[in-house]
Amino acid sequence: MGKSKFFIIALFFVSAVLLFFDLPTPLKLGSLNLDPSNLNLKLGPVNLSRDFSYRLGLDLQGGTSLTYNVDMTGVPKEAQVDAFEGARTVIERRINFFGVSEPTIQALKLSNDYRITIDLPGTTDIDQALSLIGATAQLSFWEEGKEKLATADASLLPLGVTNYFQNKPKATQLTGKDLKKAQVVYGSQDGTPQVQLDFSPEGSRYFADITKRNVGKPVAIVLDNLVISAPIVQQAILAGNGVISGNFTPEAAKSLAIQLNAGALPAPLKLIGQTTVGPSLGIESLKKSLVGGVIGFISVVIFMVFLYRKEGVVAALALMIYTIIVLFIFKVIPVTLTLAGIAGLILSVGMAVDANILIFERMKEELRAGKPRNVATRLGFSRAWPSIRDSNISSLITTFILFYFGTGAIRGFAVALGIGIMVSMFSAIVVTRNLLKLFVRQL
Repeated sequence: MGKSKFFIIALFFVSAVLLFFDLPTPLKLGSLNLDPSNLNLKLGPVNLSRDFSYRLGLDLQGGTSLTYNVDMTGVPKEAQVDAFEGARTVIERRINFFGVSEPTIQALKLSNDYRITIDLPGTTDIDQALSLIGATAQLSFWEEGKEKLATADASLLPLGVTNYFQNKPKATQLTGKDLKKAQVVYGSQDGTPQVQLDFSPEGSRYFADITKRNVGKPVAIVLDNLVISAPIVQQAILAGNGVISGNFTPEAAKSLAIQLNAGALPAPLKLIGQTTVGPSLGIESLKKSLVGGVIGFISVVIFMVFLYRKEGVVAALALMIYTIIVLFIFKVIPVTLTLAGIAGLILSVGMAVDANILIFERMKEELRAGKPRNVATRLGFSRAWPSIRDSNISSLITTFILFYFGTGAIRGFAVALGIGIMVSMFSAIVVTRNLLKLFVRQL
């Protein structure tokens, strides 16, 4: 009894803290204004600052969904997978540079059809987004010039190039069209990851001239006006292929190779679909979803209290704690809330009490068999557990399948439902059990 009492006190204290954290708006206490969505914590030398506001999806916040077809005409079949991945990488970099909040980028291959879907919540300047996304990646190579840097000139140069040169950099004749392939290789002596560049015959001549006149100097590799690498030329390279070495991890080397291939392969993007959702429609959908969630929660509580009396009150308390924990997890991960995700959350509320119903019904069976209440309660939990475990595992398998094979809203539904199922198991077995020990009858 003492352990259960201590656990319940600690649980209610933690739940109160999490409830404050779950609030979507600042809490005002007199002159004190507490905003749970923007926390700044300083622990010694560590300063933790993060935005913990709820992240709303396209259908709730409004914005635009764009669908592109990646044109593989002119791309060799063996290089199409790299071109597809490279196109997605380039789009993600462009959107992040554009400053779009919480974009969702999904790549989908259907037979010989390569598509990329981009959701841009909160985006209002669609023309700028289309202009930014829709171009083919531009790869260029820059070397040091003879003139000193000037502020006016430097502002016209690709972002970051001026960090690598003493004199004004200039673009060379070597571009992405001259690069045949970039691939990850490993050093023959130490086995460290490297990126090997293979050029076309014309590109090999350009590359040889560049390396001859830049021994001991950097050559900047620029993709979409961003420097992705600036290796120092160790010696003139005349064979038409070179190696970029450094302190690469295998993942970093692969990422650089993908970026280089994205600028080398002619895989333009064609806009084939565009859907715009107004913010007013999103707010209206959010309000209706919240009303539906509240009605569903209250209905479940009334049903449980009416049917099970004291045990129903315990289940209602456990359900409240369950909801607080789930919302906390949604904020911390964070989970981008969509209409489908909210539907998964509401469904998980009903599933959360399903375990309680199994437990209470088994307790009734034991009481009808003449068992004392403390024994009936203990047996109710132990004998209901296999059914609770198996049903929840089967549901989790279903959510995994939906997440793995689904896209967009289906994945959001699967994530919300999966989190709800896992928390519901904790709520039913741990929270409900200890509440019953304290409020109903000692075991």
